[in-house]
Parts: sequence; structure tokens; C-alpha cells
Amino acid sequence: MAVYDLEEQEQISELKAWWAQYGNFVVTLAVVAALASVGWQGWNWYQSRNAGEAGALYYAVQQAVEKNEPQKAREAAGRLIGEHGGSVGAQLGALLSAAMQFEAGDLANARAQLEWAADKGSDPALRELARLRLAAVLLQQGELDAALARLQAAPSAAYKARFDDLRGDVLAAQGKVAEARAAYQAAIDALTAAGDDAVTLREVVRVKLESLGA
Repeated sequence: MAVYDLEEQEQISELKAWWAQYGNFVVTLAVVAALASVGWQGWNWYQSRNAGEAGALYYAVQQAVEKNEPQKAREAAGRLIGEHGGSVGAQLGALLSAAMQFEAGDLANARAQLEWAADKGSDPALRELARLRLAAVLLQQGELDAALARLQAAPSAAYKARFDDLRGDVLAAQGKVAEARAAYQAAIDALTAAGDDAVTLREVVRVKLESLGA
């Protein structure tokens, strides 16, 4: 029995020595692991809360549009951009609100929200759509060079025809008939490749082209 007591004492002594050397490190690791776990859970909660808030604000924009309340739509979209600017919902809200501001004749606010969506939005496809709509607003405001600048970068194939069509509108407004004709023709060619789904828009562009004369 004494032998076992001696062995136990030696083990205890070794354990104490090991703990004296590595105990602080082990405790630190345990604390870090615990904090990481709590932090991850907190991050997930924060993300879920943010997603819920962003969804509620986007719904507020939708409701304002349905009720034809431009100011409420603008305010909700502004909060969405300010508080959840990194979300796709913020871009969608900006686009939705800007369309309503445009219809209401409030080009300044439509432009402001489209500039944000085009320059700072997180989704590339929505940035292209915002850029296209922003160019249309600039055309309405008579800022033709600025509108062309927004249309300069080549868009994806999905938007090519609409970009060419709007470029034709801007060039026609500038009196650059030959360039406008080329832009309209490019739009028609792209719409022809799109098939039957683009028949109506193709005919609209064709009328614009013919209106420029030979």
C-alpha cells in the first residue's frame, strides 16, 4: 500500500509541476474557446436581427409604393440604406423608391437613391440596373454628358439592348444623329437575337430609328 501511496504522491507532484508550467495557458485556451463560442452565437443573433430589420424596412417601402406615398417610401428606403447598406434589400428598396420618386416628378431624390444603388450597392446586376435608370433620370434633367458617362461601361448581355436604346435617346437629344442611329441599330440587333420575348421593345426602337430619317 505504501508503494501505491508513493506512486500517487509522485504523480500528484508531477501534475502540480505540469500545472504550474502550463496551467495559465490551458485556462487561457479555455477562456478563448468560450468567448469564441459566445461570440459566434452573438454574431448569428446579430445577423438574424439585422436581416429581420432590413426585411421590415423593405416591406415598408413596398407598402408605401402600393399606397402611393412617395415620402414614406423615400424615408423607409433612406433608413434601409443608412442602417443596412450592405444588403441586397437596400439596393432593391432604393430602386423601388427611386422609381416612385421618378413617377412623382421628384427627379432629385430619384437620382440620389439611384446614385447610391449604382455606386455602392452590393449586387452587380442591380448596380447595372441602377446605372441604366440613373442615366434615364439624367436624360430627363438635361444632363446629357453625365447620362452618356453612366452608359459608357459595357453592361452584361442581359442589359445590352436597353443600354444601347437609351444611349440612342441621349445621342439623339444631343443632335448626334449618326451615332444615335448606330446605337438604335445595335439595340435592334440585340433584341432580334432575344427572339419573340422582345418583339414589342424592338418595334419601339425601330420607330425611333426611323424617326431619325435616312
